[in-house]
Amino acid sequence: QAQLVESGGGLVQAGGSLRLSCTASGRTFSTYTMGWFRQAPGKEREFVAASWSEGITFYKDSVKGRFTISRDNAKNTVTLQMNSLKPEDTAVYYCAGRSGRMGTNWAPSQVDSWGQGTQVTVSS
Repeated sequence: QAQLVESGGGLVQAGGSLRLSCTASGRTFSTYTMGWFRQAPGKEREFVAASWSEGITFYKDSVKGRFTISRDNAKNTVTLQMNSLKPEDTAVYYCAGRSGRMGTNWAPSQVDSWGQGTQVTVSS
């Protein structure tokens, strides 16, 4: 399994932007679906975005047009650019990976590797 290390996150006002990055160790990165989940206080962890190795992407409906996931297979990195942030985007964001191809129905129970999580707080 890949080891995932995240960076980024923080506090931003509504309408602002943040960028999350995740670096993976291991040789299987290119075969993994990489993505992001988030968990708000008192809520279940939920899918946010995913990217296949060839660059096909999937998004939770509420973040489409605002968030962009991208990956660099040569550098084993995946990023989540978050624009037009809303208070309801406040959560701990987790980088995630799984061997094979996962889409919008990717569930937390189907994740092979997790990052440590990073807090994103959007103030109104």
